[in-house]
Parts: sequence; structure tokens; C-alpha cells
Amino acid sequence: MAYTLSPSPAGPIGTQYCVCKVELSVCGQNLLDRDVTSKSDPFCVLFIEVNGKWTEIDRTETAVNNLNPAFSKKFIVDYHFEEVQKLKFALFDQDKSSMQLYEHDFLGEFSCTLGTIVSSKKITRTLLLGNGKPAGKGIITIAAQELSDNRVITLSMAGRKLDKKDLFGKSDPFLEFYKPGDDGKWMLVHRTEVIKYTLDPVWKPFTVPLVSLCDGDVEKLIKVMCYDYDSDGGHDFIGEFETTVAKMCEAQDTLPLELECINPKKQKKKKNYKNSGVILVKSCKITRDYSFLDYILGGCQLMFTVGIDFTASNGNPRDPSSLHYINPMGTNEYLSAIWAVGQIIQDYDSYLTNLPLTSTPPTHSVLQYFILLIITDGVISDMDETRHAVVQASKLPMSIIIVGVGNADFAAMEFLDGDNRVLRSYTGEEAMRDIVQFVPFREFRSAPKETLAKAVLAELPQQVVQYFKHQNLPPLSSEPA
Repeated sequence: MAYTLSPSPAGPIGTQYCVCKVELSVCGQNLLDRDVTSKSDPFCVLFIEVNGKWTEIDRTETAVNNLNPAFSKKFIVDYHFEEVQKLKFALFDQDKSSMQLYEHDFLGEFSCTLGTIVSSKKITRTLLLGNGKPAGKGIITIAAQELSDNRVITLSMAGRKLDKKDLFGKSDPFLEFYKPGDDGKWMLVHRTEVIKYTLDPVWKPFTVPLVSLCDGDVEKLIKVMCYDYDSDGGHDFIGEFETTVAKMCEAQDTLPLELECINPKKQKKKKNYKNSGVILVKSCKITRDYSFLDYILGGCQLMFTVGIDFTASNGNPRDPSSLHYINPMGTNEYLSAIWAVGQIIQDYDSYLTNLPLTSTPPTHSVLQYFILLIITDGVISDMDETRHAVVQASKLPMSIIIVGVGNADFAAMEFLDGDNRVLRSYTGEEAMRDIVQFVPFREFRSAPKETLAKAVLAELPQQVVQYFKHQNLPPLSSEPA
């Protein structure tokens, strides 16, 4: 098996052409037992096929000592109706803390297209080994849900006087949140972190999509279960309760909502049983996680500007050897780059007037974001000044696309593209965000023009959203959460 490990989980994938976002929930059954003295500790890795290679997208948490895991970590992918998106779900038994997959025991895998999962909504398939044979009786179930609702819910939870479950110490409590599934069974949505040695835990605030927690219905019942963590995976049940998002939203900063944590077995056995502690909802807030499409639909204009390096070293534009050659029979690399980017941006740029680029957030009735396309054939001779200018521009509503034409050494241009490092000015100031995307045109000479457009515009949606979020600017026509 050949897998490519991403430097870090990429999270949501795809570009602005996606139809919608899809959340994939994964659970396994009857997984292979690779551990001698205990059961396997499985985790699932999602891969997508890119140019014939499997590239890692994200991983779930590890389910300790469990051959029938239901992973709370969800995979979120962009669904493109016009593309065949090949996915692979691979399960491993965690043996070490290493991020390298070859350090862990392979439990089986399943491959299919995203379209297959979406069209079925939920599929159950046999896990296969590398030789194509079944991985024992192991099966995988994958459920898909469209994340068309961009509302997110942020919860701050705490506990008070929870039952003591450990013999020589206090409990190590954590919470699990469930919603009703289509099959009538409770479906795990989220699991908090474990708080060690306390009966009065305070969990970190967490944010999940509202559609994940309650299908977007604030009146739908959800179940919250409290456990005492055990390292062998045999967690002790403390108690549970059912509530709704609408009820939890009654919590106020100065007046938390108190919900009794009930253990049904204890409740039946003990006449004077009251509860197994109280769970406090300290805060419950619903907001919107705006996407690039939200801003575009809200009227945001993309203002397109082109800067061309008319260096004399290119020679006479009537000479066929010049990069600026005016070819009566076709085009040159400069025109190809302008066409590739301009054909996409032109649909979003309906204004002929530009606003001055300042660090002051826009106050006019239409949000505007500026895109500067620089086409050059040479190296940078004033790198310090250029770095400083890019760092200052990172505070502004703009992105910079650099296309290198010809066969020059473009290492300096790649340095400005902050994909793998934070760009710093010569003063030491860091760029607030990555706004530069560089591509050498020579890598796309024989490729369709659309390929260049996808490459140079791939990061633009995220850059637009990052800027407006940093300025606390919602789409102008956005609805309240």
C-alpha cells in the first residue's frame, strides 16, 4: 500500500466550485484483533486520490480497546457533482504515538467514490486486506450528511458533584453527545476531552456544526452521557440526560443551566436516589460559519488587477523568441495566464472603480476583495522590500497571484508563497495570513487552461473568508443565526 502523508490534516478539501459540504461518519464492526493482551485500538484514516496517488486528508480519534468503534471525529469533504472523487477509508491499530502509518498494524480498508456514499446516504461494506481478501469479519459503515446549514453551536460545559467511580481516587469524567439516527438508534456526535481526578470537571468549550448535533432542529432531543474514563477502554457509566439545543440556549453567562445526570439502574434500586451529579451548561451560542459562497451570494465583489513585467530582457515582442511575442496565429504565456485567471474572476467583478487599499475595514454597501495577478519572467532583486510589502498587504482585503513565465529560477517566488512557513518582513513582523499563490507556467504548458485556473485560484476562497472573519465582517445579506 502506498500512502502519502499530508504535513497536517487538511480539513475541508476542494475549491469554490463545490456543490456542498458533506460530513462522513464512520464506525466499524468485528475488526481484527491485533493486540495480544487486549483488543485493538483502532483509528480511521481518510484518503482521496489525487493524480493517481492516495493523499491523506484527516484521521479520527483512537478508540481504545474496541473492536466495534463508533468514531466521534467526522470527516468533512467538498462534494463536486462534476468530478469522480475516489476515497479510501483505512483502519489501523494504534501501537505507538508515531504519525507514520507503517508504525501501526493494518486492520483493513474500503475504497469507493464519494458519489456512491452520497447517493446511498449510508453504506456498510466488507473491509479488505492489501491482497484483496476480507479482513476477517470486519465491516465498515459510512453515513453521509449534507452540511448545507452553516450554523455552528459552541458549548461550554461543566459538572458538579459527579459520582465517584475510582476506588483510590476521584473520577476522570468525559461527556458524549448523541442524536437520534434514521434507524432509531442513538448516533455519537461528539466526545469531550477527559478531565482527570475530579468530581467537578470544567470541559473546554467546543464548537460543532448545528446540523451534526441535532440536524439543525433546535427542538430535537439529544442525549448526553457522562462516563468515568478507564485506560483499558472499559469506561464506567456515571449518568445521562436528554435535552434540546433550545433548552441549552437558556443558559446565561451569569446563570448556567443545570441538568441532572441520572443513572437509571441506580434510580430503580435506590428509593432515595436523587442524581449522580449535575451537568452545567455554562454557555450555549449559535453562530454562522460563513463560507466563500456566503460572501459571494452576499454581494462581495472580486476586483481583478493585472501587473505585467515588461522587462527589456525579453526582446522585441515581434521576435518569436520573445516571451512577449505577439503571435498572429495564437497566444503567448502572458495572455494564457491572464485568460486562465480572468475567465473565472470576470463573473465576480462588475465594478469599474476601485477603492483605495487601506487597513480600515470597508464601510460601503458592497464588500470588495482585491486580486492582483503578477506575471513575471525573472527573479526578485529587492526581496526585503517585497517581503515587507506582502506582509503589509496581508492586512488588506487582497490576494496576490504570481505566475512565472519562461524557464528562470523561481525559488524566490516560491519563498513568498507561505504554504509551508509564515512569511516575515525584514523587521520580523509576521504576515497575518497567507495571501500569495505562486505557480510556474511551464508546469502547465501542455495542460488544459482550466488546470492553471484551478491551481492559482485554489487558495483564494479561504483567503477571502479569512480576511472578512478577521475583520468580523459577515456577508451583508446574511441571516441571523
